Amino acid sequence: MINLKFSHEHLSGFLTDDELLIMQEELNLSHDMLVNKTGKGNDFLGWVDLPEQIEEALLSSIEEDARCIRGIAEIFVVIGIGGSYLGARAVIEALSHPFAGMMNNRKKAPVIVYAGNSISQDYHAALLNLLDEKDYALAVISKSGTTTEPAVAFRILKAHLEKKYGKEDARNRIISITDKSRGALKKLSTDEGYKTYVIPDDVGGRYSVLTPVGLLPIAVAGFDIRQLVAGAQAMRKVCVAVPSIIENPACCYAAIRNSLYRMGNQVEILVNYEPALQYITEWWKQLYGESEGKDGEGIFPAGVGFTTDLHSMGQYIQDGQRMLFETVITVETPMHNLVIPFDPADLDGMNFISGKSLNEVNQMAALGTVLAHIDGEVPNLNITLPKLNEQNIGELLYFFMFACGLSGYILGVNPFDQPGVEAYKKNMFALLGKSGFEKESEAIRVRIVGE
Repeated sequence: MINLKFSHEHLSGFLTDDELLIMQEELNLSHDMLVNKTGKGNDFLGWVDLPEQIEEALLSSIEEDARCIRGIAEIFVVIGIGGSYLGARAVIEALSHPFAGMMNNRKKAPVIVYAGNSISQDYHAALLNLLDEKDYALAVISKSGTTTEPAVAFRILKAHLEKKYGKEDARNRIISITDKSRGALKKLSTDEGYKTYVIPDDVGGRYSVLTPVGLLPIAVAGFDIRQLVAGAQAMRKVCVAVPSIIENPACCYAAIRNSLYRMGNQVEILVNYEPALQYITEWWKQLYGESEGKDGEGIFPAGVGFTTDLHSMGQYIQDGQRMLFETVITVETPMHNLVIPFDPADLDGMNFISGKSLNEVNQMAALGTVLAHIDGEVPNLNITLPKLNEQNIGELLYFFMFACGLSGYILGVNPFDQPGVEAYKKNMFALLGKSGFEKESEAIRVRIVGE
């Protein structure tokens, strides 16, 4: 039973059923290329069937390593950038108590922190201050081992870990997630004897949350990776079936967003009403931005958290340029119940909602906002999760990945490469004087100095 509800009733006036159904032929082609792995970037389509191919031995090994880490570490550092950490963080943040790290009761799992997702000196120095005082272990995630941000962070943390625990004990606190047979991190892991998990050759970083890249940190955090995988399996069955705009939610989503794009809606805002979903939004932004934004094409992915951002971005969404549409994620049943009390003085004038749950007020805020934005000519889609748990999150992640592949093919781009990411790296290496970049260094010097 698929627990993901997808509706587009708030598109009335923006997109008719007939206009939407025009996309069906293109969807048929895109769906065929994705399922049969014949489209652009087909050497990176291993994620399509991955939920069905995850072996029991892998899940058991990850769960056992997670138990070991929970026994020795108060902090678990995940070193990675982009897809190497965003998927895991999205799931962990969605399911975690928001103040778990500050609770006095004995934690069953380490606090998960992140490194190598920036080159900030102050951030990493502050992390070392924390790790001076806490027992920790880490996972380093990189196919090549030479991506600047995680490579530098691992070099720093490896030295810190070995100084704190000694080389032998440090070795048992490091798990490497990398390429099966090649690359700098693979060689180092073999030389040092680190426990290693493999990133499949045919799965790119932003599609890797259901590999050890995501599963290990999620398991260390104490969450049920089997239910996460089960959710992805359930959604996969729906997505790979008939490519019908009416029956297949991923096809419906891809068709709607591309139809709106062709009508001039070039920005998609992913909206949530739960702070726990903030990193689902960040993961989604990378997934769609890096997959679609190339060859002069692509919907620009943005994100907001309501009602918070109604007091910042709300004005622009309501009254700014009419170039955007919203996809709203709502959660039907929260994990807790909190009722607004009655106050005899009623100085704030809020007695009219006393006795109601905070969730009921949040839901009415969501509905009121959708209606206001529709009146402001902002098309709206809605995705409803019954509740936040591993099963539903697994469904949501796979849904977004599959729809992204479809959408990229409809746009005519390769959704599985990222050539633009290399541009800043070449300039950075040249500025830092890396060997082999002498011509680029000179060109930049001339550009800056003007000689």
